[in-house]
Amino acid sequence: MMEEQLRQRVEPSLAETGFVWFVRLLAIYCLALGVAYWIRLIGLHQGLLWRFDLMPWQWQAASVSLAVLFPVAATGLWMRAPWGPVIWFAAALIETLMYTVFERIFAANPMVAVTNLLILLLYITFRVILFFQTRALRRS
Repeated sequence: MMEEQLRQRVEPSLAETGFVWFVRLLAIYCLALGVAYWIRLIGLHQGLLWRFDLMPWQWQAASVSLAVLFPVAATGLWMRAPWGPVIWFAAALIETLMYTVFERIFAANPMVAVTNLLILLLYITFRVILFFQTRALRRS
């Protein structure tokens, strides 16, 4: 009976397809953020103190961390590995805390927090929908 159910379910649902596209777009977004932090680190960004050796130590630690975490998260998200969203969440949390809680050290940028929160809510919504779809398939 289980084989019959597996054979019947060949096409992914709309939610599954949407989730795959969402995760891939999130991976591209993370890769772009990672590149942006690398641009700051190597000094291509125009601005005062926007080169690694001229940055305060707080910016050095945050920039290096995010320059590594975002591309790693992008790789995990693109491959749909289970660790991809975890790394993305850690990087997004660090970035959100930088621009909200520690705004005196870094700068105030509430749009980063809003963007990360909206992405997180969309991710949770997709996961809840997929959970209930899988649960309904198991019952039938």
